[in-house]
Amino acid sequence: MNWRRVIAAVCALSLIPLFSGEEGIRQAAGPAQVEVGSPPLVALTFDDGPRNKTTGALLDGLALREVPATFFLVGSRIAGSEELIRRMAAEGHQIGVHTYDHVIVTDLSREDFDLQVGKTRAQLIDILGEGEYWLRPPYGIVDQSVEQWCDCPLILWSVDPEDWKDKDVDRIVASVLEHVKDGDIILMHDIFQTSVEAALRIVDALLDRGYCFLTVEQLMAQRQGEPRRGEVYRRFPPENLE
Repeated sequence: MNWRRVIAAVCALSLIPLFSGEEGIRQAAGPAQVEVGSPPLVALTFDDGPRNKTTGALLDGLALREVPATFFLVGSRIAGSEELIRRMAAEGHQIGVHTYDHVIVTDLSREDFDLQVGKTRAQLIDILGEGEYWLRPPYGIVDQSVEQWCDCPLILWSVDPEDWKDKDVDRIVASVLEHVKDGDIILMHDIFQTSVEAALRIVDALLDRGYCFLTVEQLMAQRQGEPRRGEVYRRFPPENLE
């Protein structure tokens, strides 16, 4: 028996996910309810994908562990990965927008912002149907204009192992495990094989510690209440950021 899957299953049983959509497809990240006294919660998130080889391997590992994540996709990478994105949604992962060309959104005019975000949302709607596709601005850079234009929550992070920097799996894992705590949003990137390996090791270690994994939307539903458009979120609850 894979006891880590048992832990994940216990976490899943403490949640009441909401399902919607045709043919029983589980839409990305429905709200969840957690009983009082539940284990510590964390959201694992991935930027810059999809990349068929690495994202596919990550989805395999997450499915084996019955763990959901949140993926912020770059629009220019979507073509050719439609089936992978459908799989993300069907397996209960939340899907969001990371602009079309991975640009700094504070440098954009309103027209260019709408193109970068709107074009990517349109792609996701074509693939998955209507839904809430939240925005993670590249590099976490926002300003008042972005808050006014985004028409959704802005999702940043509270734990960043900088997995892109040296691609050192041991360092990445240690960095997350040293800093993570209940309510955190972990930032990683699913375009690197080393990040996939590190992420799955992090999941195993946190399951060992009794953590449960939620999508960002589910974590917000537990700790913050209704999402607010134009609000910047880094963790739930927001206090105690280092």
